[in-house]
Amino acid sequence: MAKKVLKAKKYAPMVGIVGLGYVGLPLAREFCRGGADVIGFDVNSQSVQKLNKGVSPLKHIPHSEVREMVQSGRFHATCSMAQLSKPDALLICVPTPLTENREPDMTYVEETCRTIARYLRKEQLVVLESTTYPGTTREVMQPILESSGLKAGRDFYLAYSPEREDPGNVSYQTGTIPKVVGGYNKESLEMALEIYRFGIDTLVPVDSCEVAEACKILENMYRSVNIAMVNELKMLFDRMGLDVWEVIRAASTKPFGYQPFYPGPGLGGHCIPIDPFYLTWKARQYGMPTRFIELAGEINTNMPHYVVHRVMDALNNRKKSLKGSKVLVLGLAYKKDIDDIRESPSIELIEQLEGKGAKVDYNDPYIPRTHKQRDHDLQKKSKPLTTRMLQSYDAVLIATAHSDYDYSWIVKNAQLVIDTRNATADVKGSRKNIIKA
Repeated sequence: MAKKVLKAKKYAPMVGIVGLGYVGLPLAREFCRGGADVIGFDVNSQSVQKLNKGVSPLKHIPHSEVREMVQSGRFHATCSMAQLSKPDALLICVPTPLTENREPDMTYVEETCRTIARYLRKEQLVVLESTTYPGTTREVMQPILESSGLKAGRDFYLAYSPEREDPGNVSYQTGTIPKVVGGYNKESLEMALEIYRFGIDTLVPVDSCEVAEACKILENMYRSVNIAMVNELKMLFDRMGLDVWEVIRAASTKPFGYQPFYPGPGLGGHCIPIDPFYLTWKARQYGMPTRFIELAGEINTNMPHYVVHRVMDALNNRKKSLKGSKVLVLGLAYKKDIDDIRESPSIELIEQLEGKGAKVDYNDPYIPRTHKQRDHDLQKKSKPLTTRMLQSYDAVLIATAHSDYDYSWIVKNAQLVIDTRNATADVKGSRKNIIKA
């Protein structure tokens, strides 16, 4: 029935995207490129105004691409939720964070669904793209949407399709990354596939929403567990006097049976630091402990503590106390060459260092100033990098290995460099002031 509706119209669908951040905006771009009309919904009025003027809020989405979307006449952003009834499909791209007790916080999803239920009409498709636990679409979304009086699978279509965004990855864009799609029923799946064909090159249909939800959890759990392993090995090898980066480089020469993962000061981003806790929470409902997954989450969460202790030890060896010392953190983003600070370990590092009495500044070429977050508000501005400024700090902590940094110059001018990313590996000359952490 859904496919007949679209074909009868003889034109591309209108797609509504709720949430125009790191997931929603790239998705809107791909649908515009594919010939669909897109209405972007967001509660941030300033962001909406900028988008309608062709200004991109994201570093990896150029202003020129947003201008092209607007000038094509296929895209406009709005804060007016009354327009939710217009699109053929509504794709939900809102945050799914954790509560203070590290349990799933579905507030944004629930509130979005309540708003959609007020305007939901027959024949519409509703898809959740946000990362979540298996069962969310049926257990959380369906009852709220059906409060409209319409029934899923009969009056409207319901599906889940996990986002697979990787900001800063130049090898893949939203449209070229295979997209998993799970429907509430057969008709919902068909409708979702019909819609997504206008923006995505390769679609991967699965049997249910739950399979698609579990798929995203598995993808990120795979990374979380393997990163936890190398983080633990980093701490062990440090005590043994071994460089974990050299060990990984050597192991990577094996052409089969091994894939390299790399340690760091902690996990960041909107998925990997959160997903383990989503799954362990859900597993408890089935009476099954997930010790392996919980251990990985514990190791990764504790990495900032390890780094701070390495900074303390390095200063102590130079007869200095962390309390009262000046520390410069290089890189606030959760990974290099992007402007995304969601769940960034740099935030935790700064707060822990300040909690122990250090005077902490940061530099990040992509983040001129911090903004208020859900659980953090550093209220800091990025300090300019100069020779004199570098020399004034007791320690420089490399938390994010941005390509813009001249690491040879940094090492030459800093009193002490704590390197958590192996960013100084190619620095020539004296390396006496470099400490790996």
